Amino acid sequence: MPDALSAAVPHLIRVFGEHGFTESGVSAQLGGAAVAALYRGEPAAVLRATNDTGDPGRAELIRVFLLRRPTGFRELTDLLGTRTVELLDDAGALEHDGESGGVRISVDIRPRAIDGSDRWVFADPDPALSARPPGADHVPGVGAASLSLLQSTPTTPVDSVLDLGTGCGIQLLGQLHCAERMIGTDIHDRALDFAEATLAGTGVPVTREGRRVSRTESHNGGVTMVDLRRGPWFEPVSGLRFDRIIANPPFVISPGGGFVYRDSGLDLDAASQLVVSGAVEHLKPGGTAHLLASWVHTGESSWTQRVASWIPDTGVAAWVLQRDIADPELYVGTWLRDGSVDPRSPDGTRRTAEWLDHFAENGVTGVGFGFIALQRIDDNLPSEVTAEDFRMNDTSGLGDEVTEFFTRSAWLRGRTADEVAGSRFLVRPGLAVEDVRTTDDDARLGFRAAALRISRTEGPRFSHDIDEHLRAILSGLHPEGLSLAETVELYCAARGLDPTRVLPEATAAVVDLIRHGMVLPTDITVSDDGAHEVPR
Repeated sequence: MPDALSAAVPHLIRVFGEHGFTESGVSAQLGGAAVAALYRGEPAAVLRATNDTGDPGRAELIRVFLLRRPTGFRELTDLLGTRTVELLDDAGALEHDGESGGVRISVDIRPRAIDGSDRWVFADPDPALSARPPGADHVPGVGAASLSLLQSTPTTPVDSVLDLGTGCGIQLLGQLHCAERMIGTDIHDRALDFAEATLAGTGVPVTREGRRVSRTESHNGGVTMVDLRRGPWFEPVSGLRFDRIIANPPFVISPGGGFVYRDSGLDLDAASQLVVSGAVEHLKPGGTAHLLASWVHTGESSWTQRVASWIPDTGVAAWVLQRDIADPELYVGTWLRDGSVDPRSPDGTRRTAEWLDHFAENGVTGVGFGFIALQRIDDNLPSEVTAEDFRMNDTSGLGDEVTEFFTRSAWLRGRTADEVAGSRFLVRPGLAVEDVRTTDDDARLGFRAAALRISRTEGPRFSHDIDEHLRAILSGLHPEGLSLAETVELYCAARGLDPTRVLPEATAAVVDLIRHGMVLPTDITVSDDGAHEVPR
């Protein structure tokens, strides 16, 4: 499959370009409601939309490649060209119906705009759009988890990138313009076959197990080579270190194996722990890792303590964001349906009981899911772990925020409280003050103060409760004005307050605001690309 499918890709992309079979083109053809139905796995609504106005060729490509509707062999040849169909057939990407003479595409090819470029991701068909249940070696394509990881991974320039468990190769696409060298690994050849096909449309040279498999000699900037390697976990890159590691590992917490892409066979959240610890060992100094992970909630300790225990005592800065949490019953039902198992069926009933029994035996009260960002700092420094709930927040642009978070953390790491107080600061542009008042039920007249908070209006919508004193102090901060300590002294003089009592509290509050990017030191500047430390 790999050689023939990869050979077909340039021919396919030529046809896709002619008909605008891109993410924006599909959206224009279908409309927002039908696109949403496509991602919900509701093919009938999408099929109906292809009959509306638009490019007929693009509509047929949607039916053939996204909905995998059967078509005639001659019609497919007219659409794609004889050589392309021959290559798809050689790759086993066509299913033939002997009775009707029709054919159906057996792979999923999803157009996606990534980092400003039109790309096409090759994978197994989405079970939600097919009557066929996924096999054990199923390779998923563009999904919510993979897209969220794309959003949370920085695209600042680096030398080397590792995509651990590359699957269909979608994370590699997100790094093409910013990395010099990349390695993608996976435990089985089927995933590497699809990753090879996904990369075949980029013009980037690709090797697989040391053998050159790409057919292009030049490409437009960015990465100089992608190396695809087979093997479990970090074994294919033993002894190597990277500037950036990305991983969407098999993090589903299940009582056993089943699907390679999601079930590790390790107990509870041991797979996430393994990836976290392995990533630390394979990072260069200053390098970062960007991981999806799951962790169990138990009565013995908090989830933050559990995840923090995976981090070494020294040498690591970590930012852990819990994106979601599910009770055991919801979790089991969700992942049964993901594997095309009806929880109401006899098999589903049996597996539900086994799964929930396993959770009960281990004291699991819930399962958390989210992002873990790591940075390798000085091995002589104690590790820093910031873990927080992120369930009500927006993940768009999170990659820039992660970069800025580590920049802000590095600034704080090198300074004492007195040095923070002696620094000048900028209140982040766009920060909003919310003065919340509710009816005064006691007086039965007017309103009384209920909350005073500041909130970011861009990026993650972090929010902090403050009081009138801190609001006044923040209002006095200017990047070319007084230091924090001087601002507090001036405020206390005007209010008759003791600055020796106010300053420590104000400094501690500002440190928290720096961590969430609400207050920025003057030697960190904010641009459209995020925050960057400026040498002084």
